[in-house]
Amino acid sequence: MGFDELLKKCDENNNFTIYTSLCKAQRILMRSYAPICSISGGADSDIVLDLIHKVDEDEKVKYIWIDTGLEYSATKEHLTELEQKYGIEILRIKPDKPIPTCVREYGVPFLSKYVSEQMMRLQKHNFQWEDEPLEVLLKKYPNCKTSLQWWCGERYSDKDGVQKISQFSISRNKYLKEFIMQNPPDFPISNKCCEYAKKKPAKRIVKKLDADLDITGIRKAEGGIRSAAYKTCFSECKSKGCNTYRPIFWYTDKDKRDYEEIFGVQHSRCYTEYGLRRTGCVGCPFSKHINEELAIIEKNEPNLYKAALNIFGKSYEYTAKYRAFVKEMKALEKEKKQHDRLSCSTKTSSGNSANYGDSCNSCVSVGTEEKE
Repeated sequence: MGFDELLKKCDENNNFTIYTSLCKAQRILMRSYAPICSISGGADSDIVLDLIHKVDEDEKVKYIWIDTGLEYSATKEHLTELEQKYGIEILRIKPDKPIPTCVREYGVPFLSKYVSEQMMRLQKHNFQWEDEPLEVLLKKYPNCKTSLQWWCGERYSDKDGVQKISQFSISRNKYLKEFIMQNPPDFPISNKCCEYAKKKPAKRIVKKLDADLDITGIRKAEGGIRSAAYKTCFSECKSKGCNTYRPIFWYTDKDKRDYEEIFGVQHSRCYTEYGLRRTGCVGCPFSKHINEELAIIEKNEPNLYKAALNIFGKSYEYTAKYRAFVKEMKALEKEKKQHDRLSCSTKTSSGNSANYGDSCNSCVSVGTEEKE
């Protein structure tokens, strides 16, 4: 299918976002001499691959997939299907350290990458999960400023003193601080699995292939720290050694569905048979739907389910305990609000009754005075 035909299809389906993304992808690829495209085997990744392959007229894009050491067999099958469908080779890259090794050496991930990173730093400084003012904690732990600011929900500078923060504060996870103070973790927490199983091997392959452009499937609509780190679909990245392009950055969920329908994109069995909402590392504790995922994994890939429990078990238990704590606290908060409303209503009613009595007495007095 020629490029003009691709645009015509988008025009016929009234999707300007897809139309624009194809035009931009073509222009960016024309300026790149050694582009690589990171493939995960997930739904967003499938769309990126299809889009890039359509505009890569010179066939200069190299496709890579990083094996984290904890991947679905259905994902591996899907990679072979993609190679056959598009007539491409997807390079399988080994991690610097697979996930099981990272967890064993550094600790388990918990809740989110950002939360795990801050808790890891605090544990490194033997933090005692204290509820003290930021100024006090900075004196006790002088080399842990960023994480202490996260813990206290405050920022400190010599110029402005202490200021409240919200975006990168522990308060973004409701009752997390209260939970940790009551239930300090007795195991190491870390986000290093992402660093050694994904980020470092990605940088290594960029250097090895002398790539000047790394194409990824990040979407702004995903939310979270990853998408919040970017403002546009293109970034110049000196630390990584090449620029980064996110061709579906502006795609909404509807745009995704439109693309799949217009161009007939098929996803892996993880979606079509298992019923997973997302793929990636098997049983990742960062997932908001981890219990649902674990049930699906147990049914469809029992060996991986056992491996996930063995690797992430402590995180699953701690997460479940935290979510139960949140539920309990919300119930208490609701009960308190109802009690306060009832008390307020009772006081108002009593006040009205008193006022009514006063006004009646006034009326009687007035009437008596008139008679006199």
